[in-house]
Parts: sequence; structure tokens; C-alpha cells
Amino acid sequence: MAHTPLPSARDSMEQDQFLTILSREDALARFEAALFPRALPSERRSLAGALGCALAEDIVAPIDVPPFDRSNVDGFAVRSADLSSVSEAAPVRLKLNDEVIACGIAPEKPVLSGTATSIATGGPVPRGADAIVMVEHTQPTGPRAIEVRRAASPGQFVSYAGSDIARGEALLRAGTLIGSREIGMLAACGIERVSVVRRPRVAVISTGDELVQPGQPLRPAAIYDTNGAIVTAAITENGGDATFLGAIPDNEQQLESAMRKALANSDMLVLSGGTSKGAGDVSHRIIARLGKPGIIAHGVALKPGKPLCLAVCDGKPVIILPGFPTSAMFTFHDMIVPVLRRMAGLPPRSDAKVAAKIPVRIASELGRTEFVMVSLVEGADGLIAYPTGKGSGAITSFAQADGFLKIDALADQMPAGSETEVTLFTPHVRVPDLVIVGSHCTGLDLVTAPLARAGLVVRSIAVGSLGGLAAAKRGECDFAPIHLFDEKSETYNTPFLSEGLELVVGWRRMQGIVFRQDDKRFEGLSAQDAVRAALADPACIMVNRNQGAGTRILIDRLLGEARPDGYWNQPRSHNAVAAAVAQHRADWGMTIAPVAHATGLGFIPLAEEHYDFALVKARKQRPAVQAFLDALASDESRAALARAGFRPA
Repeated sequence: MAHTPLPSARDSMEQDQFLTILSREDALARFEAALFPRALPSERRSLAGALGCALAEDIVAPIDVPPFDRSNVDGFAVRSADLSSVSEAAPVRLKLNDEVIACGIAPEKPVLSGTATSIATGGPVPRGADAIVMVEHTQPTGPRAIEVRRAASPGQFVSYAGSDIARGEALLRAGTLIGSREIGMLAACGIERVSVVRRPRVAVISTGDELVQPGQPLRPAAIYDTNGAIVTAAITENGGDATFLGAIPDNEQQLESAMRKALANSDMLVLSGGTSKGAGDVSHRIIARLGKPGIIAHGVALKPGKPLCLAVCDGKPVIILPGFPTSAMFTFHDMIVPVLRRMAGLPPRSDAKVAAKIPVRIASELGRTEFVMVSLVEGADGLIAYPTGKGSGAITSFAQADGFLKIDALADQMPAGSETEVTLFTPHVRVPDLVIVGSHCTGLDLVTAPLARAGLVVRSIAVGSLGGLAAAKRGECDFAPIHLFDEKSETYNTPFLSEGLELVVGWRRMQGIVFRQDDKRFEGLSAQDAVRAALADPACIMVNRNQGAGTRILIDRLLGEARPDGYWNQPRSHNAVAAAVAQHRADWGMTIAPVAHATGLGFIPLAEEHYDFALVKARKQRPAVQAFLDALASDESRAALARAGFRPA
């Protein structure tokens, strides 16, 4: 009789390890406790090579800076006592000594009473002189004399030796991050090389059978390895010396060999992928064999980033990041960067933060600290933070967002209108000059291209036509692109405008049925007949669009009460519909002509859709708004739209 084998002790340990979800704070505390305190290895580097490193020891100034008393102005070195009673009415005549002191020229003759020596800015002050008179405050008199009409006080326009840096002074402390200013101080003291904390050597490995390196052909069901490049760059940004070792398939023996070799030659190992409990995920099973204590945390109450695995193997941190890029980068920056910077001797990141208001409710999973990426726009009463996350697999989220907000693990939502703190990805944020919130179209990129070339920052946030109209009513954007069909009037867009909004005509784009060109079921048919043919074949699968989309309204009118196989597959973009058909996951759907043609699909025209803009009247006179209106009407944009398959209105 067949029976299910009992799990081994090791399997039970691994399963329990993953099921013991730690809080973010507990996981980080355990990880740091297993790694620190530790000695930080150092190395000698030239000044240029030390840029961005942390000093390993205090540096004491070996000389005075400046090393001699020097003049701050062009003028004459004098004895201040000679000029104590001078005035405009009673000038003093001084005889000029026959030398001129310039930078790098050591004075040879003293300044005696009743004499002066010509001196340039930076020149050493000669013996006997205790002040400098500016050349503008003197008048030549005779061949070798000057007349002074202003009194001079002792020390006037003189920088004394050591007034900037004194010999024996603590110049820079250990742990100081070396930037251009620090390099200038070191150079001023004649220091050529310094002892710095050696950058941690970090090995990076991507895992997964599906990964292909950029530049190589993309085979079916494969994806390009994003994490390898982005993790390597992020390590370098935070003080590490990163080496990318490529992508390793989900082969336990091959992966273990690569991990052992990487640990032997580095101070830290970072992998991405292989942290969940899928059959192909083997990375975490290997860690127990690599050194003690092994896994510290496998599963952290983070969103995104729950499958994060933290381990320490014989004193070396081993991190397995989630495979999805957004999850990988959030967990890396939040949990790994603090450890990496400590190993590099660098101070913690000092992230800039701003206050902003949330325009829409953000749902959150109770029990997990959630990070939500946002784009910032200027509202009537301050900054508005729009959620921009596209899921943990999205690679554009980090590049397109300004920062992120955090929802506490004990909260199940952040209500609309909440004031929150946004942590910026860069030290400074530039609020966009033009804000477009609503339905997205590739034609937008063509119209806004001249604005970008002119130096204007354009922010486009895709929330759908109805979301864009709501943002426009709240005054959170300049334009809301819309393509809404009103069945009562059988017209587009105008019936949906409210007070304070004005319609700006955009362009027309043809909606239609897409199918694979070798599919004989649709050849030569009208859109209506094509749908009837699809409904007559139970094996014909459709791909729909999301509710609220203008395309969905057209589809539902064609289908009537019918709900064929695939009806509830509702992607949110024209490109996703075309991809589903091209990749045989569906047989037909509805999208716009430019997308169909770009994908090489057959296309049956149905209706010309109006893609227009709801303009917030109160913002009409803003320079960026006028620039957009000019670009929209320009011959350049109209020609670009036409080439792309759109029809300018």
C-alpha cells in the first residue's frame, strides 16, 4: 500500500524556518547581532582611490596650513604702527623696497619703519610687516614711494600660519566619508595616501532556469536577468566592491559549488531568487551546509519582500533576495544596506523625507510592514503622493517613483486624504512642471517629447479615465487624458466633464479585434461577425479588458449577455491584450491598431476611439500647460502621431 513518507528532520527544520515569519525589526536585529561587532579590514589608498571610502583611522595634520603668514589681497606689506595716525587730511608717505613678493617667492628683505613692500595675494608676509594695505587705498608718489590715506590695524588682510589647519590638529576622524572636500584638506597638508576601510567584496549571483543575460536571445518562457545588474549597481552605490558571477540554474550541486567559491573569495554573498518554497528553489537548502550559524531569518513580515532569507555562514553574511525586482530592491535597501554600510565603515543612509497627502485609499495586508512607491505632484495645499507600484515584478517602478511611504504592520489600510511621510529615493525631488493623470497612451510620449527636450519635467500617472477625472476635479493635475463613451448621446468624453474642466481635443485611435494572422476563423470577417464566430466555437478563448476601460464598454456591447471562456481575464492595457493573443494564451481580444501592428497581429477595425484631455481651467495659464497645448497642435507632433498609427483630430 502506498504511503506518504514522513518529512526528514532537515525538511522539517527548513519548513519551520520559513513558516516562522519574523517582524522586520526582529529579523534585522538578529541579523546584525550575528555579524557585529567585527573588525573592519583596512587598506592604503591614494587620495583619488579613497573617494567614497571611510577613513580607517584618525588623521593628524602634519603641518600648518597655511605654512606661513600670507597676504589675503594685492597691496603692500607695512608696519601698522607707521599708519596709526594716517587720515585723508594727513596721509603718510612710505618708501618702496626693491622687491616684489608673489606666490611662491620667499621674501629676502625686511620691512623697516617708513617702508613698504609690494605683495600679491597669497605671498608670504616679510619680516617686520604686520599688516597689508590694499593697492586701491594707496597712491603712487615719486618713482619708489606710495602715499597711504587709510590707517592699518595689526593683522589686517593677513592669514597667519596655521589659521586654517594647525600642526597636530585632528584633521579627520576615523569613519569620515571621503568626498572632494576631505580630499582637498588632505592635499593641503601634503598627504598622498590614507588608510581606509576596505570596501566589502560582495559576490552577486542570480538564480533560476528562466534567466537570460542582457544581450542574449530571449528564448520562450524566459526573462532577462534584471536583478543581477540592479543589485550589483546598488551594492556599489552603498560602499561595496561588487562582482556579478552570472545566473546559475536551479541545480543544487551546481549552485552549491558556485556559492562555496563565491564565499571563499568575498566578504558577502547576495543571491536573488530561490527564496520561496517552490520545487525549484534550492538556495536556502544549501546554506545550512556552508557554515554556522546558518539561516537567521527565512520569511520577514514585509510587503513586498516576505520570502527574504538572511543567513550568516562563518561570519560572512549570505542574503537571498526575492526574485521579483521590486521585492528584491525594497528588501535590499531596507534590510541589507544598513549591514553593508556598517561593513564598509560608512554612516547610515540619511534619506530625505517630505510630507505629502494620499489622494486614494491604499489597502494593506494586516501583519506585514508594507512599502508603497509613490510619485509626487503639487496639489493646492502641498504635495500629493500617488501610488505607482505595478506589482513586485515591475522593474520600472523604482525609476518612475520619487520615493515610498510605509504602512505599519498593524494597519490594514491608509485612508484617502491621509497625511504621511514619504522617503525620497534621491536627496532632492523636483516637482514636475506638467502633471498628466488618467488613461495612458503611447501617443502621449510623442507629444511630450518636445517638452522634455526643452527641459520641462513631465509626470504621467496612469490611473484610468475615471481616476484621471477625479484627480482633475481635486486640482491634482493639469490634464486628465480620457476616452469615455457615453451610450445615451453616443459621443465621447464631453458628457463626462464637470465644472472647472475644459475639453482639449487629442487624437483618434482605431479600436478593433486582434487575432493571430494564421487563424482562419477570423479572416475576412467584420468585427461583429468575428465575435459571432468566436462565440460559436467553444475552444476559442478571448482576453478581456478591465472594468471602467473604454475598450471594455465596446467589448460588452459586442458580446451582449455572452460570457465566453476568457471573459474574466481582464488585463489593464492594450499591450497585455496583444501579448495574450500573440503568445497563444487567448485567441482574440480588442486593442488599438498601433499595438496590433507592432505585435504583428491581424486586426479588424471596429470603432474610432476619441482620446482627449480634460484640462483644469484654473491651471490653463501655467507655462508648461501652454507648452503642451502648443506641442499638441504642432506639425511635428501631428506627423509623429500619424506615423505611429493615430489620427490627429
